[in-house]
Amino acid sequence: MDQAADEDLMNRYRDGDARAFELLYARHKGPLYRYLLRQCGVAALAEELFQDVWMKLINARSRYAARAKFTTYLYHLAHNRLIDHYRRTQTGVPISYDAFDKHEDQNDADESFIEQIADVDTREPDNELDRRRLAQRLLTHITALPEAQREAFLLRAESGLSLEEIATVTGVNAETAKSRLRYALSKLRQSLSKD
Repeated sequence: MDQAADEDLMNRYRDGDARAFELLYARHKGPLYRYLLRQCGVAALAEELFQDVWMKLINARSRYAARAKFTTYLYHLAHNRLIDHYRRTQTGVPISYDAFDKHEDQNDADESFIEQIADVDTREPDNELDRRRLAQRLLTHITALPEAQREAFLLRAESGLSLEEIATVTGVNAETAKSRLRYALSKLRQSLSKD
């Protein structure tokens, strides 16, 4: 498999290399679909949005210039497609996207919460059932988060985007992205501790 950076692959695709697109698609299809599915909660809608995002990328390839990481570009397209969907529905854009999240600084323990969940020891057969239960509980609690907080969490957990990249993708300042992620992590931690 080609180990080229995503940005290089996108540049190659822009220049006519169809194989480069296939590699990008293979690398990002799973995380992008999961992000959309967990944001909208309906498989058929997530599939439609997923296809729309890839079509937007295909249609915009001739204008692509690597100004940020490819994942930032891809998830910015996905975020915008979600917002377009919300605007077209009767409910409109969820209020959590419009609200400015203020917070008091917490210690950096919240930052490592994602890593703590990921570090559950899955090598032992005895832990497999516990891992599955934890994953199901986590997914349930992620679904219950306000949309903007859920999005920040998913962009970090599924895509590994930095706070600055999350801010770029979602069109907010870095402090708002940081606040949304901290609130999400705090709510998830609290919810999981109550289970």
